[in-house]
Amino acid sequence: MEEALFADTFSFWEKITEEDKRSILEGSVTAEYKKGQLMHRSDMKCQGAMIVLSGVLWVYIVSEEGREVTLFRIYANDSCVLSASCLLDTIAFDVLIEPSEDVHVVMVPTTVLFPVMNKNPYVELYMYKKAAERFSDVIWTVQQILFMGTDKRIAVFLWDEMHRQGQPMLKITHDEIAKNIGSAREVVTKVLKYFAEERIIILKRGKLEIANKKALQKLTINSNKNISHM
Repeated sequence: MEEALFADTFSFWEKITEEDKRSILEGSVTAEYKKGQLMHRSDMKCQGAMIVLSGVLWVYIVSEEGREVTLFRIYANDSCVLSASCLLDTIAFDVLIEPSEDVHVVMVPTTVLFPVMNKNPYVELYMYKKAAERFSDVIWTVQQILFMGTDKRIAVFLWDEMHRQGQPMLKITHDEIAKNIGSAREVVTKVLKYFAEERIIILKRGKLEIANKKALQKLTINSNKNISHM
């Protein structure tokens, strides 16, 4: 395992001993998960902290009615500590983690991480700080759901996704968009049809194309159309 990866990801790296560094380097493993494969849930074995090498992790919760609500997503070159939530005794609610596209990760198992964390406060501080950053993302998601119309939320999502993928052609379904913005598929379909009628996007089977970037960007800033009252 390349030490530079850990040094670039973990802010505590230079504050732990050479012995602990070696323990993490030798104990970490690479793993691949397919899109839709459940990676973490409260009743599953606590795996450890992950560094995402490629792909996207989808972190979400499920209501009693079965509705899936996205909390945030984790992209390449970032870490996920909630998959090691058994080491964070203040994390009391259940989150689920699965790839929204195939992922390749480096896993630092809890059996490796716990001894280092137990004797080095910088490791524990990193874990809780990273968790706090994620909950800041959760608050942003809640604000979007409560105070932002569905049309604007979709526009923001499409704008961000276009820049992440580096192209206007997005391979994504209506259902996936609905999951990511915390809305119903029917509402998403209605908004996307409106965007298509306004020639902002071009709808295709299993994907869509951003046809008017300027119009889409304008929607992310100020949405005057109230088409999401359903």
